[in-house]
Amino acid sequence: MCGLFPHGAVPVVCVSRFFQRFVFVLAVAIFATLGLGFALGQFGLFGVHAGGDQDGAYRQMRVYAEVLKRIKSDYVTEPNISDVTNGALHGLLESLDSDSSYLTPSEYSVYKARPTTGVGQIGITVSKRFGYATVVSVQPGSPADSNHIADGDVIESIAGHSTREMSLAVIRLMLEGKQSTNVELSLVRQRKPEPDKLVLQRAILTPPAMNEQQYENSTILYLKPGVLTAARVDAIAAKLKTAGKSEKILLDLRDCSQGDAAQGLRLANFFLNQGTMATLEGQKYPRQTFTADPATFMTSAPMSVIVNRGTFGAAELTAAAIEGAKRGDVVGERTFGEGSVQKTIEMPDGAALLLTVAKYEGPDGKKIQDEAVTPNVLVGASTEDDFDIVRSVPKTDEVLDKALQLLKAKNS
Repeated sequence: MCGLFPHGAVPVVCVSRFFQRFVFVLAVAIFATLGLGFALGQFGLFGVHAGGDQDGAYRQMRVYAEVLKRIKSDYVTEPNISDVTNGALHGLLESLDSDSSYLTPSEYSVYKARPTTGVGQIGITVSKRFGYATVVSVQPGSPADSNHIADGDVIESIAGHSTREMSLAVIRLMLEGKQSTNVELSLVRQRKPEPDKLVLQRAILTPPAMNEQQYENSTILYLKPGVLTAARVDAIAAKLKTAGKSEKILLDLRDCSQGDAAQGLRLANFFLNQGTMATLEGQKYPRQTFTADPATFMTSAPMSVIVNRGTFGAAELTAAAIEGAKRGDVVGERTFGEGSVQKTIEMPDGAALLLTVAKYEGPDGKKIQDEAVTPNVLVGASTEDDFDIVRSVPKTDEVLDKALQLLKAKNS
């Protein structure tokens, strides 16, 4: 049966679960080469290059046409080719990266009409890992927190629809909605063999408050911003202005998953008075180099940064800049890996592509989207598959303890 978003009119592909999975696997297999060619600019949706590249593109399109023909003639039941094509396009975009999405005309219509304020949330940041929606971080005090959802949990389905067949843009749309409305999740948790069925009520959430502490007889100023909005970075600047000259800085960016890239770089600039903080570049995206501005620099006091796998986006830019400049230790776990720019490209039929057109690189030249940020002092899980690692709840904050120990040993 056809399904609708619980609060809107975006239809999910109306085919059997078996056929949906068949289409997804088929799409990824067929379009892996197409996706790579698209990403490298070998051909585009509006034309192809001349010569061998053109011939290669047409060969792949002929393969796809032949596959469609075989599906239509030989599949167990005659499929809806429109649905097959939509599934293939979803797979094509997802084969590039988790942020790139194909939106059908009806999905894009809802996407454009989505409100930007007063939206009910459940308090999680999500991305895609292993094909499914995966929780990156959970906001303290949110409905998700109250239901003990944790980073690394996998959302198998939303309102009965598998997240494997959804683009990331659609997943995020389905999770939000009107205040006090409910969203149904099937959640695969660590250490549990069967998914949990949860019903969460959306709420209007406010950003978590900044946590400020003094350690070691007020010689270390601990700041945990929670988010990197302009207002929160302003608040950090105010704290740094009033800090004593001998006061060391411990910046805790764990589970900091909300914020703007410009604010992440601005925050890094508070501690850097020169050098490259990051670069941004794409195939047809003009290269940008973000250099520390001496006028924005605020303190040369010894510092450390704490990160974990919930450190995402803007906060990763901060950590990468600090680590790349060898300005201070970065302590904790490998971060999530999010640092890109998307462009919306409207299609003639009313559909749209949300296409990644550029990626941020740290001072070391590594793309954050692809390689994340690996601390120079590793404490905790650090592998590519650390979302699979089952971790017990520590009795003490060993990462914080390690960062404090390193700062204590530094001369002011």
